[in-house]
Amino acid sequence: MILAAIALLGLVMLGGVLIWLSQRGGGDSQAVAEKMRAAGCTYQTTKAEGRRHVRDGTQVKYKTFPPTSGNHYAVPVVWGAYDSPVEEERVVHNLEHGGIVIQYGKDVPQATVEELRKEYQSDPNGLVLAPLPSLGNQIAYTAWTHLAKCPTFNKDAFETFRDAFRAKGPEARRISDLAPGSAN
Repeated sequence: MILAAIALLGLVMLGGVLIWLSQRGGGDSQAVAEKMRAAGCTYQTTKAEGRRHVRDGTQVKYKTFPPTSGNHYAVPVVWGAYDSPVEEERVVHNLEHGGIVIQYGKDVPQATVEELRKEYQSDPNGLVLAPLPSLGNQIAYTAWTHLAKCPTFNKDAFETFRDAFRAKGPEARRISDLAPGSAN
């Protein structure tokens, strides 16, 4: 009888862990895809490309642009808003921790960049905002294995993406641990 109770408890715990793990990579991709496409964005979910740490200075080839997963530097970018591009190999580590990266091309209007900054400042935990000149006139939102590219900023679409995937990478942290100025 005791053995049966222990076995049952073990199965319940295993089920709970499996449910928790299945939700970490997260969000409702279909709902996000619909919202992003309605906003005129492209959206894709990809298979993870790996998670190994590589030596700083190593160039990693990624299957998506900007990258959504893959090998990366051991130290992530400090959470925050930047005026200069960040190293893609470093910011992938932020994605692994459940971060959302917002990048914009060199041809995105300054007024749109200011909208992005305002949105970043309204809820900055777990976010990196930086230019990525080669995006041209596009804005990219990345999370671990998720990528949206948009021709304009749509607050509702961005918040749907952010809320679905923030704090849901394979080494996810609590949102409160991803405060600007930290490198968690």
